[in-house]
Amino acid sequence: MRGNITILFLSIGFFLLLDWYVFTGIKALTELLQPTSRKIIHLVFWALTAWSVFNLFIMYTGLYVTWPTWLRSASIGLILVLFLTKLIFVLFLLMDDVQRFIQLCIFWVKDKPADATTPSISRSEFLMKAGLVVSAIPFTGMIYGILVGAHDYTVRKKRIVLKHLPAAWNGLKIVQLSDIHSGSFYNKTAVKRGIEMVMKQKPDIIFFTGDLVNNMASEMDNYIDVFSELKAPLGIYSTLGNHDYGDYIAWETPQAKQDNLNKLIGVHKEMGWDILMNEHRILKRDGQEIAILGIENWGAKGHFPKYGKMHLAYPGTEHVPVKLLLSHDPSHWDAEVLKKYKDIDIMFAGHTHGMQFGIEKGPLKWSPVQWMYDQWAGLYEKNNQYLYVNRGFGFIGFPGRVGMAPEITVVELFNT
Repeated sequence: MRGNITILFLSIGFFLLLDWYVFTGIKALTELLQPTSRKIIHLVFWALTAWSVFNLFIMYTGLYVTWPTWLRSASIGLILVLFLTKLIFVLFLLMDDVQRFIQLCIFWVKDKPADATTPSISRSEFLMKAGLVVSAIPFTGMIYGILVGAHDYTVRKKRIVLKHLPAAWNGLKIVQLSDIHSGSFYNKTAVKRGIEMVMKQKPDIIFFTGDLVNNMASEMDNYIDVFSELKAPLGIYSTLGNHDYGDYIAWETPQAKQDNLNKLIGVHKEMGWDILMNEHRILKRDGQEIAILGIENWGAKGHFPKYGKMHLAYPGTEHVPVKLLLSHDPSHWDAEVLKKYKDIDIMFAGHTHGMQFGIEKGPLKWSPVQWMYDQWAGLYEKNNQYLYVNRGFGFIGFPGRVGMAPEITVVELFNT
């Protein structure tokens, strides 16, 4: 607990120091305004600082989860937008202060008479105005990401050829969803529109690759009716992600945590989803088979849990010519699948969200998440084994998406 208090007060100290420094620039930029206008701007600035500090206290106490979703999302979004904007503005303030310091040093060395007083060097109007303009770019982008990007559902289509795919399964259309994070939703109408887009794809089968909630099964209470609209002739198969276990909040007892997981598994079943807990299903069409395997979360990066057990899901599928694996964390592919299970044709994953921020224009594909994950969005192939990483349907933390739209994946399988 003491360590957490230390982190809390260090965070508050950093916020206050950052805002004090930013405020020196705000004061300079507003000094020519009318006194009333200047005072309002200053009060709003420090009111937002107070709100950020208050939120840190609420997060520390754990009361954040009791706030309405819309308020929690709006508050987190506002704080993150302002924080990034201030950081960029600070870079320009630092450049300004460095050049002022250099000027001051030159004055002292060359020009200052012995009995003269040092003149003040005012802040550079150009640098501060430039900083304000540049800071407005991420501010505008992040606001757009919250208001529009969060629900800008995008259908991404891929055609994959599997030479061992039985003829009866040629043209199989799979729709994949991942990382719904229902606890972050604040616009049910927009979510319904996303589900309608899924159904317009006319999928033969639907895969869901984990993180239905942020922490608690109750987050789905208001959305069971929405996701129950998902239908496919061959069924909906799902698995769990790292957030589904409730590992990121404190529970009164271990049994309460287990009860939450049991309830969440029940939610999958209530919606008509066949949840795969380290197990498989074999589907037959005209006497020809394919296998669908699903494991619990198994992550090789960071401290993500390894609940998944391929040694339980795989046996019984050895004879099946095509195997499709649902596994939430893409790091599982390199760490275990490619090494031990060379006949897994395609692994479907999610988890990264593309960090909800990035650039995807033509050949340019970039996101900070690639510094941690080698495979983080889209289709990958090694030695005739494939991995598809879905960018996620929902969001968590920042209540929006910038340059990394929420995804509905359509994968069609062919044998030639």
